[in-house]
Amino acid sequence: MTGGEGPLPTAKRATCSPPGSGERDPQRRRPWPRKIVDRIDNDGDGFVTTEELKTWIKRVQKRYIYDNVAKVWKDYDRDKDEKISWEEYKQATYGYYLGNPTELDDSPDHQTFKKMLPRDERRFKAADQDGDLTATREEFTAFLHPEEFEHMKEIVVLETLEDIDKNRDGFVDQDEYIADMFSHEENGPEPDWVVSEREQFNEFRDLNKDGKLDKDEIRHWILPQDYDHAQAEARHLVYESDTNKDEKLTKEEILENWNMFVGSQATNYGEDLTKNHDEL
Repeated sequence: MTGGEGPLPTAKRATCSPPGSGERDPQRRRPWPRKIVDRIDNDGDGFVTTEELKTWIKRVQKRYIYDNVAKVWKDYDRDKDEKISWEEYKQATYGYYLGNPTELDDSPDHQTFKKMLPRDERRFKAADQDGDLTATREEFTAFLHPEEFEHMKEIVVLETLEDIDKNRDGFVDQDEYIADMFSHEENGPEPDWVVSEREQFNEFRDLNKDGKLDKDEIRHWILPQDYDHAQAEARHLVYESDTNKDEKLTKEEILENWNMFVGSQATNYGEDLTKNHDEL
């Protein structure tokens, strides 16, 4: 993490290729990437601008989220009424231990269960905007992906605080901040990147310089208002692929740097290479 900007979100990198595609390089000569480029070029002028790429990445992000909800929906909507009640979710997720409390007492999952059940209920109620303890698809999407919904962001901040604040004082101090990403198991000097993260904490995270992060500072850290992940990724892809430096990409420039696009959100980390044209 550098400056006031958070890292680009991490996600799995697809390792599969389209059927029969073989090595990565031959993909440039196949129809999948060319079709994707044509879809990104929204105005059809033969060039892909940063704005078009940003719009496409946001579309891919949104489609991934709603596809994910669609995949798990049937696991929770047990009565098939196109809604998921809190009871349905609770039984599908925690039903075994709720029905067998003595087994829970002997399980290594005991503490996790005690923490996650009330936390999930709190998040479900926050997503349930009409307060009927039943989630529509949109409300369930907010429950599963709260970081994408403005009315859920306080829950994201609160859960982050609860995860990192080990001494339960309501703040995240520097050691707790570091412990969330690095476990110092042996005596000796810290790696350079950890030293750098301590500097980041002091210079960019701890805005009021009191040695700890409150909820507002945590929100600024994990949900920065002045940082657009899609915009940052689009700019990076254009910068790395724009060989003639005209600030826009031709299809050939994209295909020449296709491996970078395969490892980006522009292709859903390669997964879109297996989709049909009408699924993009």
